[in-house]
Amino acid sequence: MTIYFYGADEVPYGCFSNFSSHGFDLDGHWWPTSEHYFQAQKFVGTRHADLIRRTASPVRAAELGRGRALPLRRDWERVKDDVMRRAVAAKFAAHADIRAILLDTGNAEIVEDTGTDH
Repeated sequence: MTIYFYGADEVPYGCFSNFSSHGFDLDGHWWPTSEHYFQAQKFVGTRHADLIRRTASPVRAAELGRGRALPLRRDWERVKDDVMRRAVAAKFAAHADIRAILLDTGNAEIVEDTGTDH
């Protein structure tokens, strides 16, 4: 079985989206969404990372993180998957309700249904 998700507002699997409003503490800061965390980690240790963390929406965090006015951290390609794993693990650890939804998927494959992000 495969579970497809995309929008954060989809029931019940929208909580799998990085844009879902399920904040968490990680690395000594509060992150409103996993998208905020992921995008900010591209610029870890800079003011731009903090700007991304504090921005009002995950859409804006994505815009700020995808812009190329500033260079990405040198090891980004090597660490980005682990960064995402840490964010998702922290998000589900912080919220019992969505953790239950995730665990209820059993051994199903979970796929973000987008053609633009692999």
